[in-house]
Amino acid sequence: MVKKTYTEKLNNSGDLPKTEFIGFDNSMAKRFGCGNMLIAAPIEYDEVMKRIPKGRIITSNEIRAYLAKKHDADFTCHLTAGIFINLAANASQESQNSESGEITPYWRTLKKGGELNPKYPGGIEHQRMLLEMEGHIVINKGKRYFVKDYERALYELQ
Repeated sequence: MVKKTYTEKLNNSGDLPKTEFIGFDNSMAKRFGCGNMLIAAPIEYDEVMKRIPKGRIITSNEIRAYLAKKHDADFTCHLTAGIFINLAANASQESQNSESGEITPYWRTLKKGGELNPKYPGGIEHQRMLLEMEGHIVINKGKRYFVKDYERALYELQ
């Protein structure tokens, strides 16, 4: 059996997007909240990430809020969002390595609070280098790294 590439996984949406109602009695309610939870398609995260211009950044929270609003949901699934954002990053690196396809500037998508994502291709050091090349200042707080004053560079999705 041949293993799927990241690009193939990114473009395979299956039955997504879909919404699921999370009620008070659901075991996920404590973790995610109650209401209509969106599970967006992986390609939707990639499409949003491609829109972030050089010198600007976005966090996974802003992307999730944008997609929830787009699909008239109360919130999005945190777990699949993280998985699909990392999938988009790896698919972009895969395209760059094979010199085919459009590159997604994944390094401009940060975790909550402006934190760098250690799961991206090349880890923290690679993301840090790319962000610093675009004029951002990366600071260390304990074992984690953040873009300094990231709020000033946030891209507002329309």
